[in-house]
Amino acid sequence: MYIFHSLSDFPMLDYAIVTSGTFDGLHLGHQKIIERLCQIAKERQGKTVVITFFPHPRMILSSQEVKELFTLDEKINFLEKLGVDYLLVLPFTPEFSQMSPDEFVQKIYLQTLHTKYLVIGYDHRFGKNRAGGLDFLLENQQKYDFEIEEIPQHDIENIGISSTKIRQALQNGNVEIAQQYLGRAYTLQGEVIKGNQIGRTLGFPTANVLVKEPYKLIPKVGIYAVMCFLEDNTYSENTSHNQKSILFQKKAYKGMCYVGYRPTLENEKLELRIEVNIFDFEENIYGKILKIAFFKFVRDDQKFNSLEEMTAQIQKDKILIMNF
Repeated sequence: MYIFHSLSDFPMLDYAIVTSGTFDGLHLGHQKIIERLCQIAKERQGKTVVITFFPHPRMILSSQEVKELFTLDEKINFLEKLGVDYLLVLPFTPEFSQMSPDEFVQKIYLQTLHTKYLVIGYDHRFGKNRAGGLDFLLENQQKYDFEIEEIPQHDIENIGISSTKIRQALQNGNVEIAQQYLGRAYTLQGEVIKGNQIGRTLGFPTANVLVKEPYKLIPKVGIYAVMCFLEDNTYSENTSHNQKSILFQKKAYKGMCYVGYRPTLENEKLELRIEVNIFDFEENIYGKILKIAFFKFVRDDQKFNSLEEMTAQIQKDKILIMNF
């Protein structure tokens, strides 16, 4: 997959089949759009082009904090897995948000991409104040001279899928519902850093994972059953996102993950921690990237009266998770 971050760099394509959107999480509904895009490209011998935006438009247009299901790297990686040929990541700025629907179509779809076929979801909106949509495109179809196909609501939301519902599920600890909507487990990934090594003294050594992207959604605090995928650092700078994903899959381990503020420990900074006890694992993985796939919420975080009481509960958690 070829990736571009500006309109000026994008190459001339003979037959571009295009879609655009934020595609946060690339849930099953989003995947239907991409699948259709690839199907048309195969039938017409064209190239698929996905336009997305970074940061999320609501980060610019709203004062409310937006937590995303995907980091930009995760989105790029998954789009490549889905078989997309070209990805155009447009910086979403206050100036960009003022672009009228007609200007958006003229400048991006026509002048840059030379779009021949546009595939959009039923709720697709674009341009200033989200004024552009299917109705606008159909009214101007003769003027724009490209084919338009809408993916209807019943195809995208046959089980009520939306990125908002997935966020809500994760914030409530319902990782199984999120998995149902996403079509895969929700994941976090980050560098393994040194912690206080208290878990090691209790018999449960943990990998402390630093998720560097502040906009990435972290599930509800508590204990989870997870699978861990350890990055294989043997790839070079030229390794594609898709190849890196394959390398991630080489080593998989079951474990339990703690997300929380460690209320039992005294004199601690109020800092969110993501700690994973990887079962049957003793390697030194400091500095490596660990991917955590969340499969089941086990219990809420709680404050214990002693480290002994906490250790006894962790042992129960581990036995429960090992039997899942």
